[in-house]
Amino acid sequence: MKIYTKTGDKGTTALFGGTRVPKHNLRIESYGTVDELNAHLGLIRDQEIDQLHKKNLLQIQKNLFTVGAILATDPQKATLKNGKERLDIKKIKEADLEHLENEMDRMESHLPQMTHFVLPGGHQSVSFCHIARCVCRRAERNASALYEQQPFDKFSLKYLNRLSDYLFMLARMLTHELQAEEIKWIPEKEN
Repeated sequence: MKIYTKTGDKGTTALFGGTRVPKHNLRIESYGTVDELNAHLGLIRDQEIDQLHKKNLLQIQKNLFTVGAILATDPQKATLKNGKERLDIKKIKEADLEHLENEMDRMESHLPQMTHFVLPGGHQSVSFCHIARCVCRRAERNASALYEQQPFDKFSLKYLNRLSDYLFMLARMLTHELQAEEIKWIPEKEN
């Protein structure tokens, strides 16, 4: 299979199911941003961080491929007339959300209570987490807009929401583990 097909040379691409849409279509923007997020998670996973974090990130990356596949599927062609799925794509489950929540609770139990917003930075690995969190929020905004127009699996949308919270907690946890400084944002008063 060749990596280039030349079928997108006129600014369109195919969804799962074969429907061609413009490359600037909201569906493409949605799964493209999920793909971008996945690349950022790979960068975090390549850092010198705890193996448990790497293991969790790898599972999250796999789940993001699932989310991307769901977003890339033409909803008109995803089901047959009898209601059964035409494309056999794994779905995000409640257990995937619970895993993120459990990991956040575990990390939070090792951290000092947060009393202020924190400024991104302090260590390169922490900064990568904050960048990924911001990309995740963008992916969620795009997916939310798409969901309004063409609803898809609700757990995929919930997963993106939960994942941005997880990435914030991971940034705080890495700050702690890497002994980086966590700088609180305290609004300055006007003189």
